[in-house]
Amino acid sequence: MVWGGGRDRVLYNLLKYVLLGPWLRLIFRPVVEGRENVPEHGPAIIASNHLSFSDSIFMPLMVKRKVTFVAKAEYFTGRGLKGFLTKWFFVGTGTIPVDRSGGRAAQAAIDTGLRVLREGRLFGIYPEGTRSPDGRLYRGKTGVARLALESGAPVVPVVMLNSDEIQPTGQILPRVKRVRIRFGAPIDFSRYTGMAGDRFIERAVTDEIMYELMELSGREYVDVYAQKIKAQQAKQTAAAEEPIAA
Repeated sequence: MVWGGGRDRVLYNLLKYVLLGPWLRLIFRPVVEGRENVPEHGPAIIASNHLSFSDSIFMPLMVKRKVTFVAKAEYFTGRGLKGFLTKWFFVGTGTIPVDRSGGRAAQAAIDTGLRVLREGRLFGIYPEGTRSPDGRLYRGKTGVARLALESGAPVVPVVMLNSDEIQPTGQILPRVKRVRIRFGAPIDFSRYTGMAGDRFIERAVTDEIMYELMELSGREYVDVYAQKIKAQQAKQTAAAEEPIAA
């Protein structure tokens, strides 16, 4: 299947402008600051903090242009009604499936992002790589830097200010509360042209992006990967649930 074809565009427009977008605006009354920082034309990387599942719904709907994300391919291959609705949602929100088998998930996501950017479109990414376990901002992975350095596209930082209050982790139905989103000024990394692949440069670029997200959000920054914290929490939970030996 050619992703992004005519039927996908129809579904995307139907979801954004008819079935979902107008209702979300009416119910959650989004307050969006700095939307003019998103370029009207040409490629750009939209780098966001990640507090809730609903981030992937609210933020793209508030941008005039289509923002493309990637997600694991399993979301697009489920069976039955649930599988159909899941695929329908991800296609409708401009998401591209990525094969995560064989340990190539990160490279597959970067390759997809570069293709989207070279086509002059907007590519969305969560530099932390996963949702924050407690609302704080965590260490960014360098994939966002690789995208910026290899594509030459500017990075537009954006923060979800209260989506974790609207839909906390594990809660299916969101609370009705005003959504707040803030876009920062585009960051130009052209001074590092030709330095893609240098891990020190990629770390510096990533840290600069995370600093902007910290400033925009006002959230505490923790220089540890969120996935590591989640793994520790899961281990502690499992240990607490183990039966006490006689």
